[in-house]
Amino acid sequence: MTDNTPRLDHVVLWVRDPVAAADFYEKAVGLETIRLTEFAAGEVPFPSVRVNDETILDLMPLTFAERMTMLPGAADSAGHPANHVCLSLPRGDFDTLLSRLEERSVPVSDLSYDSFGARGKATRSFYFRDPDGNVFEARHYD
Repeated sequence: MTDNTPRLDHVVLWVRDPVAAADFYEKAVGLETIRLTEFAAGEVPFPSVRVNDETILDLMPLTFAERMTMLPGAADSAGHPANHVCLSLPRGDFDTLLSRLEERSVPVSDLSYDSFGARGKATRSFYFRDPDGNVFEARHYD
């Protein structure tokens, strides 16, 4: 039976270089790439990375902005990222992500404690940017 409760399916991020963005998310953030080979071969318009079994980040080439015609003004969203996307991780994965980002000299914010989120107060959290300037928060709950 299918569970049809609301879930976050995907977030589309504008990126200058989808291959470089996929490399960052795979190596620095630890996410699995999807359709990268197909993108490189010109078979699909963009690659993605998997956050979990149900959620992906689409790495949309900035050059596709003019193709965003699903709503009036949709093309104007290019270059206007959301404030941030938050990844909730188990404690060990949180610590691993922080270490990987620091090893790659990716600037991270100071740790925050008890910030509010979907599951109440998170034990710890921090912020970082991807190479295209998209802001991410990483957090864990105990």
